[in-house]
Amino acid sequence: MDQGLPTVFIVDDDASVRHSIEDLLESLGLQSKCFASAQEFLASEHRSGPSCLVLDVRLPGISGLDLQRELRKAALRIPIIFITGHADIPMTVRAMKSGAVEFLTKPFREQELLDAIQRSLAHDRERRNKQQALHELKERYATLTARERDVMGLVVAGMPNKHVASALRASETTVKIHRGHVMRKMQAKSLPDLVRMADKLDLPGRA
Repeated sequence: MDQGLPTVFIVDDDASVRHSIEDLLESLGLQSKCFASAQEFLASEHRSGPSCLVLDVRLPGISGLDLQRELRKAALRIPIIFITGHADIPMTVRAMKSGAVEFLTKPFREQELLDAIQRSLAHDRERRNKQQALHELKERYATLTARERDVMGLVVAGMPNKHVASALRASETTVKIHRGHVMRKMQAKSLPDLVRMADKLDLPGRA
């Protein structure tokens, strides 16, 4: 399986449904991986690229709704599209409240499923991009010295250099040097840019 492409995981105990969805996705150049039960899915290795899960509600052993709960507990944030032949309103509400992207009742139109899959993959790709960007931001912040972090915290709080110098009992020239280091290490193009970074990092003292 190509690790660079998004993957659609299919969990359904009906082999004909699994193969039908798999063939549909393959015809569109989307790669998929099938499982006959939630236990099989949980026991498998999952790649780290964009993905979504097409999940039958009623499964032998662990049900689809139970699997959704297990994934949430494990902080595995994979978008879920539920499919079922026995939908009811309470079940649908429960699934959607728990974060399901879509709830389709069999038989559903192929285009409905494809639209839901494309939305799910786009959502997961965006989430992963944001996650990666935050990781890189944290890595840049980790390169700051303790004093540079102090300066950054006061600067993004709106203090001018003179007040920062007073608060840290340092010279204004020293503060300017530290501030320059902060801007360079954080790759901030401007003060508003640095403030946005601090917000994303959720630094102590930030609102």
